[in-house]
Amino acid sequence: MDNWLPSLIVPTPTEGYDLAVKLARIAVKKTQPDAEVRDKLRKDYGADAGALIAVSQVVATHFATIAIANNHWRVAK
Repeated sequence: MDNWLPSLIVPTPTEGYDLAVKLARIAVKKTQPDAEVRDKLRKDYGADAGALIAVSQVVATHFATIAIANNHWRVAK
């Protein structure tokens, strides 16, 4: 996973959101590197409204960071 994140700069807000989701997913993989354990846990948090809301908050934080890095996509085209 070397250099999997070369830049936060992306062309569109949609790609920024996709990158935010990827950041959240990578954080989970780095926190729990055992795929089998992650698969077992997914059943629990996948049905937990609080856990799903927490994931949305993490993605929103990542998206805000990416939006700032991209000057909120206000660059004149």
